Amino acid sequence: MKTPILTQYKLDPQVIAFSSTRHGGYSMGSYGEFNINHYCGDDEDAIARNREALCQLLGIDDNRLLMPHQVHRADVACIDASFFTLTSAERKAKLEGIDAVMTNLQGVCIGVSTADCIPILLFDQQKQVVAAVHAGWRGTVQRIAEKAVAAMTACYGSQPSDVVAQIGPGISLKSFEVGQEVYDAFAAEGFCMEEISRLMPSSQGIENEEKWHIDLPACNRLQLLEAGLQNEQIHTLPVCTYEQHADYFSARRLGIHSGRIFTGIMLKEE
Repeated sequence: MKTPILTQYKLDPQVIAFSSTRHGGYSMGSYGEFNINHYCGDDEDAIARNREALCQLLGIDDNRLLMPHQVHRADVACIDASFFTLTSAERKAKLEGIDAVMTNLQGVCIGVSTADCIPILLFDQQKQVVAAVHAGWRGTVQRIAEKAVAAMTACYGSQPSDVVAQIGPGISLKSFEVGQEVYDAFAAEGFCMEEISRLMPSSQGIENEEKWHIDLPACNRLQLLEAGLQNEQIHTLPVCTYEQHADYFSARRLGIHSGRIFTGIMLKEE
């Protein structure tokens, strides 16, 4: 069996935290090699074999590897023991339309799927709670990172001073060219545009034309600071998926019919 090649994060000895790369799996073509996302058109047999390989690496059963069906909103789901008493269809329904998940259960790997969007992992060292957040530009505008921290506080009593965060691989400011409507959406929500945006020459090569670029990792970092975390609690992987598409999936570079990065976190079993 192939072994998935993961980018590992050292958040805490009590957790396993990682982002998958494109290497070490069974998918092919623009999905190659490692993809476990069911919603992007990949071969289901390859997905199943990739999931099996990842579960073997993590030492968990397949039903303990959880990924929501994301829809670019800001809804957060809590995974507790009752989740595993549900039928398969009920578990799928609970994860439908969800862009962030959290749990305090050991041996349950929760994660999100991205290919240019920003994945964020959170860990409360005191309450032993983990969360995984999918922050595309729409979710970022809706302040999903802030809402995830607030949800941890509401559900588990987490304090921002106890939470460490990892921002994973995503598209950089240089590569994230957007239309005026996207810039306007951020501005309308009160973001400091001087900090998160820049006018740059159009990628279409049109003379004297400039386009806005948005810094999604920086924008989510600012949200985490506003949620109460300090700079030293937030770590950012310096990877642009668009530029490093040979190792990480990029929908802008490879098209939407391509694989997805899985960024996951799991509390180790004692």
